[in-house]
Amino acid sequence: MIKVIKENCTGCKSCEEICLVDAIKVVDKVAEIAYETCVECKACFKVCKFDAIKIVEKRKKGVICKNCPIECIIDEWKLGACRRYTNKNGKIERLLRVHTYRDVEKIVKELNSEAISKPLITGIGAGTTYPDFKPSPLIVRGLVDNVEVVTVVTEAPLSYSGITIKIDTDRFIGKEGKKIYILKKGKKLAGHVCREEYGSKMLSIGGVNILTGPDGIWVAKFIYDFISGKKVKIKIEDGSEIKIKRNSPPVIDGIEDNIMRVGCGSATIGLFAPYLKDLADEVIILDGHIVGLLTEHPAGRELGLKYSGIKLNAFKSTPGRYFVEKGEGWGGTNIKNPLDIIKDARDFKGKTLFITETTGSNYSYFIYKNGEFTEVEATEKIKKFIKILQENCQKSTVTAVFSGGIGGSLRAGTTKNPIKLTQAVHRGDVKVTIGGANPFIFPGGGINFIVDLNKIKRGSIYLSPTPSFILPVELTMTYETFKKIGGHIESVRDYNEIFAK
Repeated sequence: MIKVIKENCTGCKSCEEICLVDAIKVVDKVAEIAYETCVECKACFKVCKFDAIKIVEKRKKGVICKNCPIECIIDEWKLGACRRYTNKNGKIERLLRVHTYRDVEKIVKELNSEAISKPLITGIGAGTTYPDFKPSPLIVRGLVDNVEVVTVVTEAPLSYSGITIKIDTDRFIGKEGKKIYILKKGKKLAGHVCREEYGSKMLSIGGVNILTGPDGIWVAKFIYDFISGKKVKIKIEDGSEIKIKRNSPPVIDGIEDNIMRVGCGSATIGLFAPYLKDLADEVIILDGHIVGLLTEHPAGRELGLKYSGIKLNAFKSTPGRYFVEKGEGWGGTNIKNPLDIIKDARDFKGKTLFITETTGSNYSYFIYKNGEFTEVEATEKIKKFIKILQENCQKSTVTAVFSGGIGGSLRAGTTKNPIKLTQAVHRGDVKVTIGGANPFIFPGGGINFIVDLNKIKRGSIYLSPTPSFILPVELTMTYETFKKIGGHIESVRDYNEIFAK
């Protein structure tokens, strides 16, 4: 039994926040445990820094769930920490029914028509093989296009896993390689900034070294909350504080980002050069990746424009394409006053200049007179172009992919020769799906994958406080392949028999 040592408890609420079954509440600055709900998963024990939670004796009530290393002790009709299993009349049972492929087909929407491309059933609701050596909970055989097909399923605990979060934004949030923290009872190291891609920032969260570290349970809970659709907060080292929620715009340093750029400064010139050539004598597109200068750019030259002579405070990559420092200014650059991009305009007398970001969120129009630029109201042509530019931008959205490796649970549950299964996957003889969704399988050793979280049915990913994430996984192959790799023939069941009702 888990007990609170009241004299040691500071009321910090770490245990209350981390409890996966809501069994702990802090009342009058002391934690209280609802013992009929507590399953002794020990998540609270892992996060308490004040030695206020002790395991004092074995619990007498409840049934031990042996479907993962935690071995929750569950009272009747209560839930285990992963929220998949319950104690029903003294027996541990999986709560959710098994899903067929038809149950998830509208979410997946992408597998081809080959006989083994679609699982007969999914791992959603299937249960697990833990501790690994047992055959998978369901090995199903059926006929597809006159081909005998076998699907092996389980809900696999994946400890070696994490997510990559994609934030669509033109704004600078922090340098590549900088640490990412979650703000829970201080700062907890959760990952790092990977890189910038076309209009997006990629963030790595989790991974085995972080999940097995001292704050691993906090990071796992953060990932689970994000996967579940909750709004969460991160802090970039020497960078931004960001609130993120799946399939929603990011809130960066308190400002919601709503537009994702159509392309870098150079690409914007290439895409819209016919519009740009009549807007001003020179056009500059400010962008943290590549700044574009219209009259020097190949697109401008292709349209017969002559170089204006304007020189930029930037490093030239190729004609019309420049690099500047990143920062909190226009287009993710360090330029807050757009005229700071100008180094020399002595040959630009009496001419007009149009400067914009790639999203059109900020733009200015200038006339060069008496040795200086004067900002004037934008012309109707410019306003019309800005509208066209913004219509071609996409909404800023936060999305993510899950990355993991299929370990012992599914491989041993499929065959007595795990290496044969791995080899068959890489040959293409076995199709791997995640809750019916088609992942990308990395080349090389092992069975490592990434999968779009939006292709997996909500509520079918679970968290165990080991910590690990539990995902539905399916392996589909011909019956002949199943025999060749040494599959558990004795455990095969007929599809029609299972789903006759």
